[in-house]
Amino acid sequence: MRTITLIFLLFAQWCFSQSIETIDHHGTKTSIEHLLQQYIQINSLSGEEKEAGDFLKKICKENGLYISDFGNTNGNYNFAASAYPLDSNKPNIVFLHHLDVVPETGTNNSVYPGQIKDDIIFGRGAIDNKGVGLMQLFSIIHTAKSHSDNEQNYNITFLAVSCEETQCEGGVSYVIDNHLNELNPAVIIGEGPSELTAIIGGEFKNSIFGVSVAHKRPFWLRLELEVETIGHGSITPISYANRDMVEALDKLTKKKAKIYFTDLNTGILKGLGYHKKGFEKLALTNPNLFKSLLTPKLRKQPELLALFTNTITLTNISSNNEIHNIIPTKTVALLDCRLLPETDEKEFLKMTKQLLDNDDIKITVVKNMPRTIPSDPDSQYFKKYKEAIKKYNPTSEIIPILVPNVNDLGAFRAKGIPSYGSIPVHLTRYELESIHNLNEHISIPLLYDGAKTYLNFIERMQGI
Repeated sequence: MRTITLIFLLFAQWCFSQSIETIDHHGTKTSIEHLLQQYIQINSLSGEEKEAGDFLKKICKENGLYISDFGNTNGNYNFAASAYPLDSNKPNIVFLHHLDVVPETGTNNSVYPGQIKDDIIFGRGAIDNKGVGLMQLFSIIHTAKSHSDNEQNYNITFLAVSCEETQCEGGVSYVIDNHLNELNPAVIIGEGPSELTAIIGGEFKNSIFGVSVAHKRPFWLRLELEVETIGHGSITPISYANRDMVEALDKLTKKKAKIYFTDLNTGILKGLGYHKKGFEKLALTNPNLFKSLLTPKLRKQPELLALFTNTITLTNISSNNEIHNIIPTKTVALLDCRLLPETDEKEFLKMTKQLLDNDDIKITVVKNMPRTIPSDPDSQYFKKYKEAIKKYNPTSEIIPILVPNVNDLGAFRAKGIPSYGSIPVHLTRYELESIHNLNEHISIPLLYDGAKTYLNFIERMQGI
């Protein structure tokens, strides 16, 4: 009997590995990496997502998912692929995926888009977000097929949207404005940080995974200064637009940003502290007691500092002039400001004006996302997701964190819907640095690690 049981378990494990590793595509069983190879080779810049969307939608249909269309044009191509029809009105666990990618950075003839070399797949979107999307999709398809005969408590949906990289008005904004009730989301799972020690560096006893529960808000400003003056560069005026703008920006950008210690951002320090020894451990695990010691160290680590400050980055300055001996009368500068969740944007704008110290500079707010409440790290969704990550990383620590960037999860958080972001795999520093960079790539085994983790989360939520 014991032998029969063992054989049965081995057979079940074999069946599991077979089904998670392949899905149907054109009537044949196809692996994650070979579908990702084809997906990468479809160029899908923001505003040009339709071909990539059609590709994924056909795969979803072939594998028995129920399709709901939420827009079918470039710049607003969105669809939901679900285990149950949306009109079943089941509470919905939604996996959020964006179809669009950023343009390639430079050229490299050593690899081509979708090339597989030494168990690594290369190309724009290999991680962000095509690779992650297929991890999600494989887990959803496996769940739908494996448990089709048993009624489940939750619907499971793959939501593919456009325009995440440029945050245009199509994509997730359109879905929320027109189809949120139909979607009926109980929780959103989307992209976010992966294992953290790879990017932080240093020695750690165990891995640390971050799951984003909140994000900094983009607060984009356009500065414009016009100064009427003589036009010829042979005589330097006392005041002219380029010089006055540079002087004002110098005052603004040289000012050290105030550091704020909150329950959310100190959590990452505490998580790091558990891996240290002696006084360093004491300081990191009690950050509010040792602010004066931690502050100068944070200022030396931009990745961490961004979680404790409102940041101002000068991304462009232009006077629309390429002629050496003409003094332009107008200069424009663009600022990418990122605000902590509790920051009052009116007070921040007032501070910015004071630091610029030039009343002639016109400031226009180009983008201002609404404040959101962080998603609850004590919810059943976070706990089950944490358990799923620990299933395949038993000695790891999983911590809720604030992230400095914003993605489409922010739009759902603004509606009060629990939203959690993570890529639940061990990306190397090289893989992380390749995102939005030359030769974006991911190790193929990580595609399966991610799919298994998402699948385990689904099964825990369904009580399977």
